[in-house]
Amino acid sequence: MKTLLTIYASFLTLAASSIAVTTDRSGFAEGDGFSLATRPNSLRLEWPADQGKGYIEFDFRPQNTPTGRTPLIKSIGIRGQEALANLDPHYILWVGPRDLEKRRGWTIFFDRVQRKRYTAEKAFLEPTSVKITRSDNIATIEIEGLASDTFSGSLAFIAYAGSPFLRMEGRVSTDRESTAFLYHCGLSKRDIDGETVHYIDSLGNSIDKEIGPEFAAPLQTKFRSVAVASESGSLGIMPAPHHFLYPLDFVENFGYNWAGQSYADFIIGFSWGIRQPPIGDNRFAPWVNAPSGSIQKLPVFLVLSDGDGAANLEKIKSYTRSDRFKPLPGYKTFTSHYHVEHALDYMEKQKAQGVSGIPQGLENPEFVDVFKKMGVEIVHLAEFHKRATPGMATQPRLEQLKLLHEECARLSDEDFLLLPGEEPNVHLGGHWISFFPTPVYWVLNRSEGIPFVQDIDGFGKVYHVGSQEDVLKLFELENGLMWTAHARIKSSTGYPDAYKESSFFKNDHFLGAAWKAMPADYSQDTLGWRVLDLLDDMNNWRARKQVIGEVDIFKIYKGYELYGAMNINYIKLDRLPDFQDGWQPVLDTIRAGSFFTTTGEVLLTDFSVNGKESGEVLKKNLKKAELSANLEWTFPLSHAAIVSGDGKEIYRQRIDLSDTREFDVQTLSQKIDLSDRSWVRFEVWDIAANGAFTQPIWIE
Repeated sequence: MKTLLTIYASFLTLAASSIAVTTDRSGFAEGDGFSLATRPNSLRLEWPADQGKGYIEFDFRPQNTPTGRTPLIKSIGIRGQEALANLDPHYILWVGPRDLEKRRGWTIFFDRVQRKRYTAEKAFLEPTSVKITRSDNIATIEIEGLASDTFSGSLAFIAYAGSPFLRMEGRVSTDRESTAFLYHCGLSKRDIDGETVHYIDSLGNSIDKEIGPEFAAPLQTKFRSVAVASESGSLGIMPAPHHFLYPLDFVENFGYNWAGQSYADFIIGFSWGIRQPPIGDNRFAPWVNAPSGSIQKLPVFLVLSDGDGAANLEKIKSYTRSDRFKPLPGYKTFTSHYHVEHALDYMEKQKAQGVSGIPQGLENPEFVDVFKKMGVEIVHLAEFHKRATPGMATQPRLEQLKLLHEECARLSDEDFLLLPGEEPNVHLGGHWISFFPTPVYWVLNRSEGIPFVQDIDGFGKVYHVGSQEDVLKLFELENGLMWTAHARIKSSTGYPDAYKESSFFKNDHFLGAAWKAMPADYSQDTLGWRVLDLLDDMNNWRARKQVIGEVDIFKIYKGYELYGAMNINYIKLDRLPDFQDGWQPVLDTIRAGSFFTTTGEVLLTDFSVNGKESGEVLKKNLKKAELSANLEWTFPLSHAAIVSGDGKEIYRQRIDLSDTREFDVQTLSQKIDLSDRSWVRFEVWDIAANGAFTQPIWIE
């Protein structure tokens, strides 16, 4: 279907008016390194950044000129150095219809917004008032009057003590029903005088070039960021690393930045920023939910440096630890649900090349190297996801499994485990994941007269499953784990709720579900609430279930934007098992709940309540319990939550952590009343919606 695109050339610009913008600074108190200077139609904020002060100066003066008004940001810099001057912010919104019927509401992935009629709208900023507030470590400048054809609200600039960045954030809502949207956001600078653009391309090459007359184009960057530098400093633009990317099946680098002249025919002159690709992988591109009346917060981080663009990008990289998961003593990093289809590729290449051994090009598959460089130690696959396996005959099925097992063994080593797994999606309802502690041969159908288990030459013990009872018996015999994939969304809409009373769900070999940030909604200040809500529901069902982080994507190659789509599980293991000996300790640790899940930026170790850890049992009637958790983070933290339940109600105790600064550690201790509660868990989130959460502690 050909997309019909209507372009509205409404520029983000201040109205040419002779009326002064009203300024309210009654909520701002100077001190602790924060200062504010206001004059008619202008203001200057200074804040304590890392190793010095940052500042931003606004100019609200109206001016009738051929190109509009004076730039909104007169000057911005750090440590006494002006990084850049005369900048204007820009927001472009892509707005389309959300299908609320197909999947019973907003919890939807199977929506192709890119193939429907949508519009691209550029927002106007017509300031009616400016409000400046401060709360301890945070100062906010909020400018009312940001609006496009569909959305309206304000534009905010937020400074954090100890950080060299400002969070620029459109805060907008719509009264239109059934809306999905995307945003592109950046800065423009009309007067170019030798400034340069810096970014790292998707393969890790550093790019540094002087700004010229070239038209803006999408940039396939690593770290989702681009910086512009002058002789005295630089300003980088980065998104919230996970919050910004809406969910897709494929994670090719679709170009999440831009730089150049006349971007999308919306912006006059040179600009640079972040962008969300409307087409995505052109399969299901669900965009972002915008329920009517919800305040959608559209952040971008403006990172300042008194060094060049390369120095700026080094600082940006530090917030995601260079897109790498930090090693932690006593833990191993585990990730699950990947349809890389290595075994099928292997067989196809063997056939095409006429070889019986390792085909050319798969001696060292790229995806293994990608995982290793990210600090991933255990990868659990979800192979054969092309819908052929449920009805496949025994012999070809076993040959596929044998190759999968052999390749997992070949590609594993003392520092990396590649483990076989599938998303078999048979007999139980919805979609689900299988995980065994050793290679297991099983056929997903069982014809009449075929025994449940038999010995077959060349494969040994082979199982045939044709019912829920067969599946459960197999997992009991082989000590495996299964869980709902993408619960309550995609083809698991309605699950596991629909089978919560089944014998297999209540069995210990059914783990629970898997967590992923899907769908997207920027009115939320956390990620993955769909599955965290399910975790709480399951535990109020008295089911004692866990959720493991899943990624649920296809194909991985160098240069892909994998980190933004990922989460990771830190499971409590001192050492990796040897593939040949089996990996039962991995499954045991997961089933015991001895792990935490994180986007990577926030680490949450040694969580306990009265000395009991996740998956363990506390005695009931704990009126004065003590919760403890060790926290480590990169971005400043936002808040934590202690979540508990009594079998009927769910209780959330929010802990404000806005007094934290970037790159720090803390042991958090909290007295809590767990009287009449049956479980408790803990989660923590930073200002970019990165977070970590534990599994429950049971109370009986």
